[in-house]
Parts: sequence; C-alpha cells; structure tokens
Amino acid sequence: MSESATGLTVDELAARAGVTVRTIRFYSTRGLLPPPEIGPRRVGRYGPDHLSRLALIEELQHQGLTLSAIERYLEQLPPDLSAQDLAIHRAVVASWIPDKAEDATRDQLERRAGRELTEEDLDRLAAMSVLVRTADPQIFRVDPGLLHLGTRLLDVPIALDSILAARTVVIEHTRAAARELSRLFRDEVGEPYRDGAPDAEERARMKSLSAHMQPMVVQALVTAFQRSMKQELREWLGGSPGRRDPAARG
Repeated sequence: MSESATGLTVDELAARAGVTVRTIRFYSTRGLLPPPEIGPRRVGRYGPDHLSRLALIEELQHQGLTLSAIERYLEQLPPDLSAQDLAIHRAVVASWIPDKAEDATRDQLERRAGRELTEEDLDRLAAMSVLVRTADPQIFRVDPGLLHLGTRLLDVPIALDSILAARTVVIEHTRAAARELSRLFRDEVGEPYRDGAPDAEERARMKSLSAHMQPMVVQALVTAFQRSMKQELREWLGGSPGRRDPAARG
C-alpha cells in the first residue's frame, strides 16, 4: 500500500521530494509553493500538489532555468492545477533533459518513493526503465526524472504491458514533435548561416535563444495535449465516436 501524499508534514514532504526542509521553506517564501493547510496544533500539512510542484521545480532546475525563470514559468500556470496536471507539465519538461541516472540504495529509493518497495515493485520500475539493478542487490541506477511518475504508476490498476505500450506511444510522439520543432528552429535561426558556419558568439546566442524558447514550447505542447485528451475522453464517455465538439474545431 502506498503512503498517501495527503497530510504530509514538512519533514515528510522533504523526504518524499528529496530536498531539505530549508529548501521547502525558501521556495514558500518566494511563492513557488502554496502555503500548507494548517491542521491540529497548527501543524502545516502538505498534499500531492506540493509534491508535484516540487518535482516540476526540480526538472526546470535540471534544464538550467534560473530561479527567476522558474518563478515566471510557474506564474503562467493556472492557479488551480491539480497534482495530475502538474505531473503532466513535469513529464513534458523532462523530455527536454538529457538522460541521466544516479546511484541509490534501497533505503534512499524507498524514501524518495514514500513507500516500501516489494520485489514486484522493483521489477515493474525496472520494466518502465525507472531503475536498473546492479551487481549489488541493494544498489540501483535510478532515473530521477522518471521515479516520481513510475512510483505513481505502481498502484494504477492497469496491466504492465498496457503501461509499457502507453509509454512507448508517448515517447514516439514526443520525439516526433521534438524532431519537427527542432527542424523548424534550425531552419529559422540557421538561415543566415547557409553559406558558412556561425562563430562561437553566434552559437552561444543561438543556444541561449533555444533555452528561452523551450519553456514556451513545453507550455504549448502541454496545452495541446490536455485539450486533445479531454476531447478524446468526451467522445469515448459520451458514446459518440464520430461526434466532435464544435468548440474544438479549428
């Protein structure tokens, strides 16, 4: 049984997010985290939205955004986003980040997951490419960008084959979108250099421009994906596969 992310103390939230309590308090003073709910004895309690927002901040930091840039990014998000919506943002942001892995002991892995992990759990996480077993049964190579999402999927009542198939679909389509968007970007900014390679200063300028564009592209992808998913769900649950919502027509 997964430990609920509802009603976490600040210490429990820090352990789940893999940050320090000081970091959480700092983010709160900067407005990056909403205030906790005050429970009995005036103890602040944090929920899934806080955990998902911390995960999103971590991904934006890995991408190289400054704290000010992260503040601007979060300010653009609707204030009522659910933990699931924030998880979608984080997953799309993570697709821009180079592959990375970190060594973690089983205890460290369980602290980040917020739950005890059975051998079956570890097998499912390995199948989702969240972790790789090493020669030492207590040490794992973990992809921190996938750990949060993989942990959430452990309790989804869907067959592992279906989860893996869905992940394959997402990866293939996001890579295709990234490939086309990169081509458009290269064609646009590379046009002046058709007859010669840009110098070091121009390459630095192009890299900076790309970094500034990425959050906007991520936002556009997330918005388009959410609207498409809502449309598909309306058609499926409405029982009219061929009927389209007039408001969604372009």
